[in-house]
Amino acid sequence: MSHKIVSSARATLSEAAKKRILILDGAMGTMIQRHKLEEADYRGKQFADWHCDVKGNNDLLVITQPDIIYQIHCDYFEAGADIIETNTFNATTIAMADYDMQAHSRDINLAAARLARKAADEYTAKTPDKPRYVAGVLGPTNRTASISPDVNDPGKRNVTFDELVEAYSESTEALIEGGVDLIMLETIFDTLNAKAAAYAVETVFDKLGISLPVMVSGTITDASGRTLSGQTAEAFYYSMRHINPFSFGLNCALGPDLLRQYVDEVAAISECLISAHPNAGLPNEFGEYDMEGPEMAEHLKEWAQSGLVNIVGGCCGSTPDHIRKIAQAVEGVEPRRIPEFEPKMRLSGLEPFVH
Repeated sequence: MSHKIVSSARATLSEAAKKRILILDGAMGTMIQRHKLEEADYRGKQFADWHCDVKGNNDLLVITQPDIIYQIHCDYFEAGADIIETNTFNATTIAMADYDMQAHSRDINLAAARLARKAADEYTAKTPDKPRYVAGVLGPTNRTASISPDVNDPGKRNVTFDELVEAYSESTEALIEGGVDLIMLETIFDTLNAKAAAYAVETVFDKLGISLPVMVSGTITDASGRTLSGQTAEAFYYSMRHINPFSFGLNCALGPDLLRQYVDEVAAISECLISAHPNAGLPNEFGEYDMEGPEMAEHLKEWAQSGLVNIVGGCCGSTPDHIRKIAQAVEGVEPRRIPEFEPKMRLSGLEPFVH
């Protein structure tokens, strides 16, 4: 294998993470909803004549409404974020098929990365002592490689590992071309999807001769304490540790009160940094999130004081106000120290096996 150029972001982020808890941004969708965009807004000039409805395709806005997305990135940096996420959660060819926009996936990832890069560079110039970073987001897609979509046919699948690798590879290349500092595999509910993403990312790194830090963030879907594909948090970590992630963590599905025990679980066994960006509580009957910034910040401050986290932010329902309060709450709190682990065999099925 040829020698890879290791990004400078890994070294500077690692140094910063030794000194303080790093701040991730909050929800993109929550902020987009505030603009009450209609079909014509989503289409813009570029897709005015598109043959099907595109309202709800938030990723497309990086092309049709770039000023809105750019401003949201800036608002999160203004609130204290060190790392912002590209607006590419559903930008793979697989997820874009909902709008028959597979052919535009690459352009969307590229535009999203460039917008986020522009905001990051602008804020780094304002605060050179606090450089800002861009995480290129690879979302989970709307397919699951290890679970049948048909209850009557357990062997049926609506996506293959190779199809996922192809989709993730295209997105990864475009994100890197657009100038991201990290790659984030986010809101993972199916470990096989995540393995396809990780394989795609490593393949692209080999192809381009570079290496960026990779963040892995899974989702515990309910009070069972498992991902949708059935793994406990610890087993999920053992499934992904071979890629030597920069950080490993959990996001989405639960608010900070319910997510804490699972963050505690992975903090005890992870050989890398721990990230957490919970929802602003659970959605109410209207699908809205009621947990305000001060309450969320109080939870995350306790996590920080308990030595559980290195990177914190917000997921669904969170806003720049939440991120500002969280950043203030964890300021000056020592980041989690990575424990020393004795060599053991660590395997996983649905449960962990350590011998």
